[in-house]
Amino acid sequence: MNIETISSTLHKLHLKNGQEIILIGTAHVSKTSAEEVKATIDAENPDRICVELDSGRMKSKTDKNTYENMDIRKVIKEGKGFFLLANTALAGFQKRMGAQTGTAPGEEILAAATLAKEKDIPLSLCDRDIQTTFKRAWKKSSFWNKCKLLATLISAAFSNEKISEEELEALKSEDTLGQMMQEMAKELPTVKEVLIDERDKYLGISIFNAEGSKKVAVIGAGHTNGVIKTIEECEKGQNKTTLETLSQIPSSKPYGKILSYLIPIALVLIIVYGAVSQGWQQGLNLFLYWILCCCGSTLIGCILSLAHPINTICCVVSAPFFALNPVLGVGMLGGVLEATFKKPKVKDFESMADMAGNLKSWYKNRILHPLLVFFLSSLGSSLGTLVAFPLLITKL
Repeated sequence: MNIETISSTLHKLHLKNGQEIILIGTAHVSKTSAEEVKATIDAENPDRICVELDSGRMKSKTDKNTYENMDIRKVIKEGKGFFLLANTALAGFQKRMGAQTGTAPGEEILAAATLAKEKDIPLSLCDRDIQTTFKRAWKKSSFWNKCKLLATLISAAFSNEKISEEELEALKSEDTLGQMMQEMAKELPTVKEVLIDERDKYLGISIFNAEGSKKVAVIGAGHTNGVIKTIEECEKGQNKTTLETLSQIPSSKPYGKILSYLIPIALVLIIVYGAVSQGWQQGLNLFLYWILCCCGSTLIGCILSLAHPINTICCVVSAPFFALNPVLGVGMLGGVLEATFKKPKVKDFESMADMAGNLKSWYKNRILHPLLVFFLSSLGSSLGTLVAFPLLITKL
């Protein structure tokens, strides 16, 4: 394979079978990237256009009714609350970046899709399903890395840091991207593996397998080197990875499931031991300490999220039960009840994406607010259980 580097963002790959693949590395909120995509497609007139999107994200970008058809209560009941929370935080970050640069998030992808339709060029959606990516990242991460991932997404969504178009363009340089990837690999190795390395493979294989002798592929600049490497491996027959393998959801780690049962069992054993060894009064005191920690921390979470008063009472009263239940969580109850007491209106669906980057808006929007209640009540309940353990042990 011969690689012709036109610029830091534009590469032409000449394969031995006569195929030509033009890779455009973009920043998803860059006006310059959108213009480069249009200019390249017009100049090259390819017989296929490949984009870094899956069918779900493509629908969300082109169908304005995507969020309006979403049932927030069903999402939380199905255990997808954290995935929606992460997705919304990421969308809020991109919206904020786009507002600063005057470009809608993913405008270069939409430009490629629009040109494909106008010029009657086949379009290939080459990225892995976003839900699969999030689930793989979540399943493969440790508890601490999960916390860091959520914290990173949320802090990015609500950060007041400004970025100019020039700074955004500088981020597309190979040196800067390399440093960023090394930093991510150090801080969040599993996330880097799933979000970057695996998707490099998935995109590269999909682009290589797409029909056409001259293809233009629009991808994020951070994937360029990995995609080129994968395409080269595919051409040489050295790639052993399949799209099916990259799309499998890892099974839950056994120790995680065991731990979810051990925690409530340990709590009960501590209280029973206190009652047997020091009398029933001590057992009752330990039980009350645990109730205080569990209910108190859940109450704080509900207050911070400004949950509905009745919802707050329900969450606080039921918190001890949910703490002993390894399947259900108090956050699920809080999120569902909040969406029930304050039913979303059409304007909430319409403004959801625009408001996701502003913390105050999460209290006003009736789609975002149940997610906030879900997250903070879950966090409060978990912290209460963690605090209860050392407290109860010191009382023995």
